[in-house]
Amino acid sequence: MEIKIVNKSAYPLPEYKTPQSAGMDLRANIGEPVSLAPLERKLIPTGLFISLPDGYEAQIRPRSGLALKSGITVLNTPGTIDADYRGEIGVILINLSSDKFTINPGDRICQMVIAKVEQPVLTEVKVLDETERGDGGFGHTGTK
Repeated sequence: MEIKIVNKSAYPLPEYKTPQSAGMDLRANIGEPVSLAPLERKLIPTGLFISLPDGYEAQIRPRSGLALKSGITVLNTPGTIDADYRGEIGVILINLSSDKFTINPGDRICQMVIAKVEQPVLTEVKVLDETERGDGGFGHTGTK
């Protein structure tokens, strides 16, 4: 698959770091450091614009190391970039730690995963088929 990308950032194109990587890191395309206070969120530009094929989306996900070490995550994870969106990819970051965090120009702030999507036809019915689980929801199987 080929994805067309416009790179208006000051950084190289995103790339997969290993042959089996699912995501590629996106960088903060900012002119100066941006601070995030505890529980503060900001939209961080990437300088990237993509054209996805029909039937695909780009998912914006947190970087696990950034989340674990600094409490920084993507607020609407996974963020979805639809195949017909042509604007700049922006990333909503939030600081879930109790310390101020600084994002520097070029920092890797998230990862982007390209995924196939389906648009099923919804068929309205009055009753759903029975299953063993039924309507058992959150925590219904216990902790062990």
